[in-house]
Amino acid sequence: MFQLSEYYLPGATTVGVVCKDGVILAAERRVTYGYFVMSKSGKKVFKIAEKIGAACAGIVADMQILTREVGAYLNLYSYEREQSITVRTAAKLMGSMLFERRYFPYLAQTIVGGIDEAGPKLFVLDPLGSVIEDKFTAVGSGAEIAMGLLETDFKDGMAVEDAKGLVRKAVKAASARDIGSGEGIDILIITNSGIREEHEAVLK
Repeated sequence: MFQLSEYYLPGATTVGVVCKDGVILAAERRVTYGYFVMSKSGKKVFKIAEKIGAACAGIVADMQILTREVGAYLNLYSYEREQSITVRTAAKLMGSMLFERRYFPYLAQTIVGGIDEAGPKLFVLDPLGSVIEDKFTAVGSGAEIAMGLLETDFKDGMAVEDAKGLVRKAVKAASARDIGSGEGIDILIITNSGIREEHEAVLK
């Protein structure tokens, strides 16, 4: 196993929430290495299937490669079986890929969310491939702040707009206190209609 200096582990705040008609994934855009802000426009939310998305915190290169590989495998799965993949299967596939690399892991915490015949689903994965289902979650250096707010304000059966407001509020709170988070927010709204992405340049 190797050791990686804390200086090279970038901060982030990434959250996911299940709502009545879908799933909301969100992440801020700051990319940091220690006290250095490397980018103010880092993308940490990704579409990986027609109605499935992923949101990550960690090394941006690892996020990009992981989500591209998973997206390619999901496309092959759907093509070969001529059916849509479930959110659980997508999360387990990503978990297996992470576990295979456990001795030299992708440095990324990941949230996988989407909607299928079983309804809206959300899973959180660590860099070693554990897959845990939940109704709301947060990962990254700002996760403790975001989770406190989610625990307080989350309600079962929230409308999409209410859930979007909640994740925005959670990321905003974390960005105000966590040096590794900030510079706006990307939001993936996943419903039966597909995936819609929104971006807010400045958190007010």
